[in-house]
Amino acid sequence: MDRLDHLEHLDKHLVEELAQVARETVRDELREQSRKQRRRAMLYAASGAVALYAGGALAIALGLGLAAGLPGWAAALITAAILGVLAYLLRGAAHPKHPHGAGPGAGAPGTVPAGGLGMRYPPMPSEPPSPSRPDIDPEGPHHRA
Repeated sequence: MDRLDHLEHLDKHLVEELAQVARETVRDELREQSRKQRRRAMLYAASGAVALYAGGALAIALGLGLAAGLPGWAAALITAAILGVLAYLLRGAAHPKHPHGAGPGAGAPGTVPAGGLGMRYPPMPSEPPSPSRPDIDPEGPHHRA
């Protein structure tokens, strides 16, 4: 029986070693993935900052170009109006008024569920359902032809 006890101890030891190796492997893989994601996030942030400065330089160039033929205040006002319209259009492109697949009249205004997912409820019928017709079997299969 001592021999079986020794094998049981070896089995427990082997299971513990395998679990430790698996934990270390998963930990190393997650560390590598998070390092790549951190690098990608930093590159996106840098790209956004550079784009912001490029947009500012473009706005200044537009204002200076307009100021060549207009007073400075008018050029600044026109530039601000153009940027405001551009921001409004970009906001509209980012948040469409109607979700895909829902045409006009897909739901009444204010029928967005409380969960905020933007999916509308189907329209409610204006009158109660009509009584069953005799030519339709209510116990039969319910599919459309």
